[in-house]
Amino acid sequence: MDGILIIDKPAGITSHDVVARCRRILKTKRIGHTGTLDPFATGVVVILVEKATRLAQFLDKDAKEYEAVARFGFETDTGDRTGELRIMNYELRDISVEDIEAVLPEFRGEILQTPPMYSAKKIEGKKLYELARKGIEIERKAVKVNIYDLEVTEELQDSASTNDSGLKTQDFRLKVSCSAGTYIRTLAEDLGKKLGTGAHLAELRRTKAGKLSLENAVTLEKLEEIVKENKLGEILVSMNEAVSHLTEISLSENEIAKIKNGVKLRKELENSKNGDFLRLTDGENLLAIGFYDEAEKKVQPKMVLV
Repeated sequence: MDGILIIDKPAGITSHDVVARCRRILKTKRIGHTGTLDPFATGVVVILVEKATRLAQFLDKDAKEYEAVARFGFETDTGDRTGELRIMNYELRDISVEDIEAVLPEFRGEILQTPPMYSAKKIEGKKLYELARKGIEIERKAVKVNIYDLEVTEELQDSASTNDSGLKTQDFRLKVSCSAGTYIRTLAEDLGKKLGTGAHLAELRRTKAGKLSLENAVTLEKLEEIVKENKLGEILVSMNEAVSHLTEISLSENEIAKIKNGVKLRKELENSKNGDFLRLTDGENLLAIGFYDEAEKKVQPKMVLV
């Protein structure tokens, strides 16, 4: 049962809830995930099962893709629709798709972002959201993130009649591809500031994490059905496929015996640099993760999975 599941998380539950449900459905305690989603958000949560839990460090830095709805008109204390209205000296001005497109280049590429207070990021051992719930706000250092692609895809129908504030707002759907650790809530807020108005995130759906996409995801209810029908193998992504972004080294039987004992393998790899991680396979199955020692021209097993 070692492998990776792609779960389509519904709104209203936490990523921790998803892990707990999977643990119960699969009847195993060895379950992990590669990145949380806010409770109001939906979409891809990558679940690691059994031995695959050891691969988390090679998957949690994967690029993410999202579909988001940015709501212009006011800010909230959480940066998303679940928060309380934060009164600012902002006025909604008519914003067009062209207005947003004009400022998007400033948000593409490597940018600095200040983590929101309502986030799971830890500072001095304390999660920011725990401080925020106590009304405490502390200084946060801006961090570098990378926005690989950012597009506005459409303006949605005016949502003034549906938002709780009674204020006039405008909604725009965005498509975002970004590095791990990017806060889409902060991106929405910063777009609003750039356009001279308040903004927050109204919707968020993760469509991709690394190579694992929503197209291959299942709901928790569907997972339960699949397990009952004993068809888990049909949806489980193999460990080898999950880390296919790492250069593959296919091993002989003699080399397999060596890596099981942690012995370095002599390999001169022209396309690998010192410290690069490598996936060591038998041609089909992932056996270990190693790294390249350029000086010695050897591959050192780091994590043996067999």
